[in-house]
Amino acid sequence: YIAEAEAAPDELTTIANVMPCPPMPFVPEEFHSKLVVISLIAWAGDVEAGQRALAPFRALSKPIVDMLRPIPYPEIYPPEEGDYHPIVAVRTMFLEKVDLPVAETIIEHLSAGAGPMRVAQLRVLGGAMARVPDDATAFSHRGSRIMASLASFYEQPEQKDVNEAWSTAFEAAIHQGDDGAYVNFLGEEGEDRIRAAYPGSTWDRLAAIKARYDPANLFHLNQNIPPARLDGDGR
Repeated sequence: YIAEAEAAPDELTTIANVMPCPPMPFVPEEFHSKLVVISLIAWAGDVEAGQRALAPFRALSKPIVDMLRPIPYPEIYPPEEGDYHPIVAVRTMFLEKVDLPVAETIIEHLSAGAGPMRVAQLRVLGGAMARVPDDATAFSHRGSRIMASLASFYEQPEQKDVNEAWSTAFEAAIHQGDDGAYVNFLGEEGEDRIRAAYPGSTWDRLAAIKARYDPANLFHLNQNIPPARLDGDGR
């Protein structure tokens, strides 16, 4: 377990990274490269209440490493590794459930991955974020239950095709009918996928804001929402 997430007061936030274990110095060498679950868990609130909330997780099984402890907020974000700048083939989606067949499919694809570093990240949603209306902010997938991000990391440009193919196949294998997307985990997937991150009236509201504050689309080196005035339907 490792603590790294942002939570609303008195709510538990959990992220599960299913991946081949990196050669981290605090993990016994016998587990390196084996599939593990790295759980990122955060509780923002009373320490004793947080320990009680964590108890069911700790009761699941004995962890290889348990790094959960009370820490000040800034310590959640450690320094980046300066010499490691991989390329990533990533896909993002929302899931209704992760049952045994889905879990087996995840393990199958991670076991036969292309890149040396690959991961299926599962984020449990709900809680405080689900109590905010869909049209209150730019994030409008508040009824979704689980967010999945599938990524393969590589270092050489010539490895792109095989890693992108792996991510695409992985996405298709666990897709459950929700075509929504979370914009921060989108790759170069085209405008349709950007629109999937901002469905319906959310896109229209953001395009209108863009037209007001950036009508020339100066800020376009991103998952871009063009100004609404570019044509009649907001594209």
